[in-house]
Amino acid sequence: MPTDANPSTVVKVLHLAFLSTFWGMQIWVTFISSFVMGSNLPQHTFGFIQSCLFPYYFHIGSACAFINLTIFAMCHPSELLNEEETMQITVFFVCVSVAALNAQWFGQVTSDIMAEMHLIEQSYGLGEDVGLFLNKSLVQLHELDSAYKELAHKLKVYHGFSSLCNLCCMACNGLSLYYMAAHLSKL
Repeated sequence: MPTDANPSTVVKVLHLAFLSTFWGMQIWVTFISSFVMGSNLPQHTFGFIQSCLFPYYFHIGSACAFINLTIFAMCHPSELLNEEETMQITVFFVCVSVAALNAQWFGQVTSDIMAEMHLIEQSYGLGEDVGLFLNKSLVQLHELDSAYKELAHKLKVYHGFSSLCNLCCMACNGLSLYYMAAHLSKL
């Protein structure tokens, strides 16, 4: 029989820990480390570091989202969900789905395409420039090498979808943090 009992403090701490871990990673990776590294490292070094870190970022984020959904679902039986709780469980489900899609597909394909592009760039002696913006040599490479141009287009598409997944998860976690804050009785 479903119950509306309050979860233990340990369960609440776990829920908060996993939500805040994912949120903190998102803020750090999206708004801080990417810009700092991209502005200060050669492009290929930056890309290599991202291709090593992002699988961990995506999979840890997926695990945090799944654990949050599980904890919330266990503490809120479906028979007793009100409208606000139904919305919250939907937000967690969307976050898990999008994070898993990014971890299993978009993120990996983006890294693979980037690695192929780096090989072509290296064959032309390019990719060691520092900065977030493409240099003129890379723009010219689009015109010289049709395979590179096709890869650059694919990279834009997959990186765009990966970024949208990341932003969607950030929005979900922001809504979840708001929900949690709205239900704090006091600080």
